[in-house]
Amino acid sequence: MPALTATHIEDLQLASSKLTGAKRRAFQAEMTLKYCAGRARQAERVFGWGRRTVELGLHEQRTEIECLGAQELCCGQPLWEDKHPEAAALLWKLVDSQSQQDPTFRTPLCYTRLTAAEA
Repeated sequence: MPALTATHIEDLQLASSKLTGAKRRAFQAEMTLKYCAGRARQAERVFGWGRRTVELGLHEQRTEIECLGAQELCCGQPLWEDKHPEAAALLWKLVDSQSQQDPTFRTPLCYTRLTAAEA
């Protein structure tokens, strides 16, 4: 195992925390192979990552199959914008022309006077 300083470990932990899902698991698997000889328990001890997450990342890397979580796989309706992209683009164009910035400039949100029925 190459020598890791506390600073390097903190940097790897920070990088891992910025990623989510399969990208995080892939990153953790790569670092486990590089610095922990592919041992998930050692990665858990050194980096503080979940052993099962690292094991799943190593499995995904070995099989080249990305695992989906139950939430992603089974739940939720597809977004209306994904079902009807042309209509969504037209609505965005219409609403964008009627939008104005918050007069106090306290938020980055824009407001419109249009109601859903008018749109």
